[in-house]
This record gives sequence, C-alpha cells and structure tokens, in this order.
Amino acid sequence: MTTAAAHNTARRILVVDDDPTVAEIVAGYLDRAGFAVERAADGHTAVARAAATRPDLVVLDLMLPGIDGLEVCRRIREQGPVPVVMLTARGDEDDRILGLEIGADDYVTKPFSPRELVLRVESVLRRVGAPTAPGPWLLSGPLALDPAARRATRGGAELALTIREFDLLAFFLRHPGRVLGREELMHRVWGWEFGDLSTVTVHVRRLREKIEDDPARPRLISTVWGVGYRFDPPDGTSSGGEASGEGAPSGDGTDGAVADA
Repeated sequence: MTTAAAHNTARRILVVDDDPTVAEIVAGYLDRAGFAVERAADGHTAVARAAATRPDLVVLDLMLPGIDGLEVCRRIREQGPVPVVMLTARGDEDDRILGLEIGADDYVTKPFSPRELVLRVESVLRRVGAPTAPGPWLLSGPLALDPAARRATRGGAELALTIREFDLLAFFLRHPGRVLGREELMHRVWGWEFGDLSTVTVHVRRLREKIEDDPARPRLISTVWGVGYRFDPPDGTSSGGEASGEGAPSGDGTDGAVADA
C-alpha cells in the first residue's frame, strides 16, 4: 500500500450513481487509493446512508432515480457540512453552476478520468482536514474570520460558509484592495491548475449573498470588468487581516468587532 493510500484508509466515501458500470469504476479507483467506499444507486438510499454513516465525502451523480442529485445534495448539506463532488453527464453549464450554488464543493463532467476524480476527491479532503496553526483573526468591518477554527461571523452572527466560500473569503481578507483575477483565485485559493472559471464566479456570487447588505449592489467584493474582483474594506477599515487570536474579538459589531466567536 502506498503512503497516500495508507493515509486514506480512515476516510469513508459514499459513491452515488445509478449506472452500475460507472459506480463500479469509481468505487474501484477510490478503493485502490485506500478509501473505504460505500455505494448507493438512488437518491433516497443516498440520503439515508449519508445520515446513518456520515461519510467524509460524497461522490454524487446529478441524474438519479427517485430524487435527483441536486435535491440529494440539498438534503445531505442540511444534515451537516459533508463535502460533495458532483458527477454530471450534462453539457449545460447551468446545471453545474446550480450544483455549486447549492453547496457542492467540486464537480467532474462525464466522461471523466477516474484518476482525475480521485485527485479531486483527495484535494477536497486535504482542504477540509488540513491542520491550521493557531494564528491571528482576519478582520474587516463587521467581518471576522478565525482560520484555525474555520469560523466566520458578520456582526457577531455566524456565517454558514462552504469550504470553498470560507477559503475565498479568507483570501480576500488577506488581500484587501488588490484586484484578483479569476485564474489567480482558482490557483492560489483552491490549488487548481485548470478548471472552469465559472466556478469562481459562482462562489463569488454566493459569498456576496452572505456578506453583502445588498448582493445586487455589492460594496465589499467589487467586479473589476475584464480583470477579476477586488475586496474593498468597509469605510477603509481593515486590520490587514490580523488581530490577536487569543480569544474572540469584542466590540460593538462595527469596524472589525464581533460578539463571541
């Protein structure tokens, strides 16, 4: 067993696909990579097994009998923050974007390389489980983010962020006032050497919905047309991404203050 496979042995993956050939190939590659794999062939079974076994990650086909993959993803995400990698045979970009919008962490379009899928799964799991050394909070106006605990608040209220939304917000807070291209964000935030740039667009849109007063007229994350995005600290206030990590920031909910975190 390789070192990588040995490291993966404690990880449980639920593969959900009604095509037995695809499910067998995917499960086989994940098994050889050292993962403990369970399979489900329809949406209802997938939701039930995810609730019962709490897998570390779900590989989820979009087209399923019973309830489709989008609804399965919604229900699984309601149970807790389980990473989801979606499989889709559809060529319509809207379907892939919708999957990301409801909380999928990544997607692979059929036909795909099983080895690429394994690498995507390992990438998502590394990001979820990567140990973070205790360090400074990232503060800007009402936003406060604790990288070590992977928690973020806005005006003291907890933000429900997906893995990729959290990492994106952390990167913006660390680089206030700088224009960041979508290619740069894809590479430096998520470590992707290639991929669909619309993925970045979707996550920026979702992040705006959670941190902006009016997502339709964003003031924190501005679009720089033809280039990318820029995080503008409210009223110019920003700690440059740092505050003492000993305990939670305190204050009145403005200029970097939050309640308990």
